[in-house]
Amino acid sequence: MRNQFVPASALDTPAARREARLAIEEFNADYCAVLDDGDLMDWPSFFADETFYTITSRENWDDNKPVGLIYCEGLPMVKDRALAIAKTSMFGPRYLRHYMTNTRVHGIEADGTILAGANYILIETLAELPEGRLHQAGRMVDRFQPQPDGRLLLSSRIAIYDTLLVPNALVLPV
Repeated sequence: MRNQFVPASALDTPAARREARLAIEEFNADYCAVLDDGDLMDWPSFFADETFYTITSRENWDDNKPVGLIYCEGLPMVKDRALAIAKTSMFGPRYLRHYMTNTRVHGIEADGTILAGANYILIETLAELPEGRLHQAGRMVDRFQPQPDGRLLLSSRIAIYDTLLVPNALVLPV
């Protein structure tokens, strides 16, 4: 999981990396829009059946500790997380804005899996803090699986936050 950047395959060309980067940027724009709009029941549609999703601190990542604030192995756990937040969780109203930038393609494996990363920031606005605040800043470590229909799905997304303190409880996905 941690050492996922492997040597290049025959599919790993500069042109293929540019094409993959554009596809990932479009994917991330759609992903962020779903989360920003609060469409949590649509969030699992970005993940493959065999997927891994976690939000972990930079300290845990650097120490190779697998613990995370959110930890999902497999699409059923991602769906369960979305359902729990959308239907059963009680928390104060908030608005989130996700920003992902500096997308990088680190490699394309022989099976077409794309190894990538991006930086992110998450701004949170609460009723008691109408000016908004930085909720998290960090980076994504991603594995994308191209689908026969041309879509990308995440087989792994690890959000590694640099922010030393995360305000309130982490309720929503990054």
